[in-house]
Parts: sequence; structure tokens; C-alpha cells
Amino acid sequence: MLQELNNDFFKIRFDKIAPKQGSVLIAEPGLIDLNFKRSVILLVEHNENGTVGFVLNRILNYKLSDLLPDFPDFEAKISLGGPVSPKSIHFIHTLGDVVPKTAHIIDNIYWGGDFEFIKSLIIANRITTKQILFFVGYSGWSNEQLDREINEGSWVVTKLHPLKIFTETEDLWLNTVRELGTNFKPWTLYPEDPSFN
Repeated sequence: MLQELNNDFFKIRFDKIAPKQGSVLIAEPGLIDLNFKRSVILLVEHNENGTVGFVLNRILNYKLSDLLPDFPDFEAKISLGGPVSPKSIHFIHTLGDVVPKTAHIIDNIYWGGDFEFIKSLIIANRITTKQILFFVGYSGWSNEQLDREINEGSWVVTKLHPLKIFTETEDLWLNTVRELGTNFKPWTLYPEDPSFN
């Protein structure tokens, strides 16, 4: 006899942390929106005007030179940052304020800056693929929208070591959930497609 999946098993009670700039959002396993399913999102802005973030683990099988013909050949990762403004290119990096017009996010992580300067660093071999991550589009929430989604149980707020942000992508959701603690073990057992159960 076919048994229905008990979704209550996957509802975790935990102390909710308020989102802020530099926080990371972990999607709860039942989130069915394909833009955010099993996503890990770095928040680069969170204030009274709303929230901006980038999905870290939706890596595209492209080089930036495939998308921007005048861009130098460079093997840096490109992630689908979110559904907003899908024709825009963004980046985070660990180069510090040596990059003009950049914004400090948290620790050694910076957002954006002079794109032509980044190109010149790449051409001069003064930047490695572990120092920068590019995004197509971004994720955005209006004022208080993200707080509502967190209270509804769509997201868990946590922090992520900068090294993992720039180097770990394939199993980032699963590994980050494991780091949340044993209370979240049911999430690691949740099938990617519950319809197969």
C-alpha cells in the first residue's frame, strides 16, 4: 500500500535568526520554486528598502566570455544568481577595496565594483578563479517580504565560511544543512522529488 510522505517529519523547530547583510539563506527542502529549490543564497544587502542576494549553487556550464564576447577567457564560476534582472551580470570577490566602487559585505567578501578594472586584472593574470564568483541575475525581496518567508519556514538563516562560498558549490546545500546540526538531519533525507516516494 502506498504511504503518503509525512511532511511534518521535515518541519524543524529552531531559533530563527534575523537576516542581515552577509547572512546566508538555506532553502527548506520542500521549497518547490525552481529558482530556489535547495538553494544557498548570500545576502549582500538587507535594509528597510529590501533585500538583495545571490544563489551560490546554481552553477552554469558557461564561461563569462560565452556571455560577454569582449570578456577575456577566464574559467571563473558563473551561477544563476536569481530570477530578477536575468540579463544582468554581478560579482562578489575577495580582492578588497583595491577594486574601485566595490562594497564590503562581510569578512573578506566584497560585492561589485568597476567591471573594467576586473577585466584588466584578469588580462594581467592578477586574479584567480578562487577570488571571484559571477552571477547572472539576482534574488530580491521587498521590504519585510523575506522576514515573512522566514517566519513561514521557507528559509533558515545562517553564516557560511568565505572559503566555502568561493570554492564549494556542488554539494553546498547538503553540506550546509549538515552544519546546522543534528536537528536538521531529516532535511538531508528529504527526496529531491517527493513525487517518486
